[in-house]
Amino acid sequence: MKALGLEIRDLTVGYDRADVLSGVSLVARPGEITCLLGANGSGKSTLARAILGLTPPRAGTIRLGETDITGLPTHRVVAQGIGAIPEGRRVFPKLSVRENLRTGAYLVRDHALVASRMAEVYRVFPRLQERSDQLAGTLSGGEQAMLSIGRGLMGSPGLLIIDEPSLGLSPRFVKENFQVIRRINESGVSVLLVEQNVHQTLDVAHRGYVLSGGRVVAEGTADELKRHPELVAAYFGH
Repeated sequence: MKALGLEIRDLTVGYDRADVLSGVSLVARPGEITCLLGANGSGKSTLARAILGLTPPRAGTIRLGETDITGLPTHRVVAQGIGAIPEGRRVFPKLSVRENLRTGAYLVRDHALVASRMAEVYRVFPRLQERSDQLAGTLSGGEQAMLSIGRGLMGSPGLLIIDEPSLGLSPRFVKENFQVIRRINESGVSVLLVEQNVHQTLDVAHRGYVLSGGRVVAEGTADELKRHPELVAAYFGH
């Protein structure tokens, strides 16, 4: 699938009576890594849930490429070309590595195509091929992160949403994961990277947005955001 862009306009999302996101607008360009930065409680994960159809918006629009996906159920959003790697990895611990990967292509009926995509995942992550028959629950944290990303790639997405890929990982695996994200993008997949790890994220992203209190408070290229005074004050402490 070709790289897909994402356009969000004036999005408001909430739970019960409280709005978590208020009038959020952003653009993720096809073929780029767009990052969404913000502290816990800023609304990052809520935005990811709204894009995926898990939390319907109260107002605003979400477009994937030329298609309006606002409020569509999750399975239809995925069918349009979005893949997702959830926060905390969430592999199926009692399934093997191979079985976990197959769940990422549950919409694909062509067995040859599934095998081809699995071979590509194994090319990106040789360690997963070595452990293909191993139960996912017995993998290390870094290996589970690889498996989660590999499972997201099995759907051959045009846009991949990656939520907090550095969460709970050692610095070595964090660095390795971000290198993989860059390689995935270079292979032709647009990426929306939802993260708190500012340094690593801005090193791989093309553009980004900063959320605070459910609103976009800064946006620009990665280099611009590194120099942005609000971002510097909030994340770098000076």
